[in-house]
Amino acid sequence: MDTTVARIYRRSIIVGVLATISEQTVPIIKEGELDIISHSAEQTQRFGVRLGALLQPGDVICLSGDMGAGKTVFATGIGKGWGAKHALTSPTFNLVHEHTRDADKVRLYHLDCYRLTTAAEADTIGLDDMLDSAGILVFEWPEHIEAALPKKRLWIEIRVIEPTRRNFMFEAHGKRYETLVAEFRRQILGR
Repeated sequence: MDTTVARIYRRSIIVGVLATISEQTVPIIKEGELDIISHSAEQTQRFGVRLGALLQPGDVICLSGDMGAGKTVFATGIGKGWGAKHALTSPTFNLVHEHTRDADKVRLYHLDCYRLTTAAEADTIGLDDMLDSAGILVFEWPEHIEAALPKKRLWIEIRVIEPTRRNFMFEAHGKRYETLVAEFRRQILGR
């Protein structure tokens, strides 16, 4: 075999081995990301319960997805896991529902931004006051007012796969939310 051809052959083998090693050691998803499937509305709510139990004052949770994707079902689970005195329901017509629990004086604000068209309209619902209150904020349709939202937040994209199956893609923005996603992952996977 020609020495040039032999060198090229050896180099291609080395490159192939390095590529394989790299593919096996590089994480498929980044720190603070999680991609899971829910197979039913009940499982979606249970995911919400697990996340709700982990929330702390000041947390901002953004639930994005098409109409009927399961945002309110997931939010209902969040409220249940957090310990809300009353079940979370869609705040579509009121825009904001405020919830309390027996454990402390922390408030959970459930906001539906579907009817808002600009970030400036967030002022009309008292968003700054809610953010300053150290309450927990759960947004549906956050993309409508994204410019008004804090940069540090947990963004959850919910996609319809089949009539009862949903794909949840968690994306943490900030160290607190990376920790929250890691804790949630341990809660649902046991690792």
